[in-house]
Amino acid sequence: MNQNQFDCRISEEDVQMLRALAHPLRLRLVMELMQRGTCNVTQLQEVLEIPQSTVSQHLTKLKQNKVVRFERRGLEVYYQIHNDKVSEVVKILFS
Repeated sequence: MNQNQFDCRISEEDVQMLRALAHPLRLRLVMELMQRGTCNVTQLQEVLEIPQSTVSQHLTKLKQNKVVRFERRGLEVYYQIHNDKVSEVVKILFS
């Protein structure tokens, strides 16, 4: 089956979202945010038991690909899931 026979229209934004979710650590970050709602880097670092710099690096990638969004509260930055597609994809993966 070639590209013309299989007319699948998926946006570039969705492709980038899926690529971002393909990394196991980023998937774990997303799952934690789904369970907790909103977290800062320190909270995620403690739960996942990984260095703060690693959490920040992966959150940046997720933010760039519109998987998560952030909200500044004073000196802290809190992250949460950006759209419902992300939650649906993760639910399908683990159902």
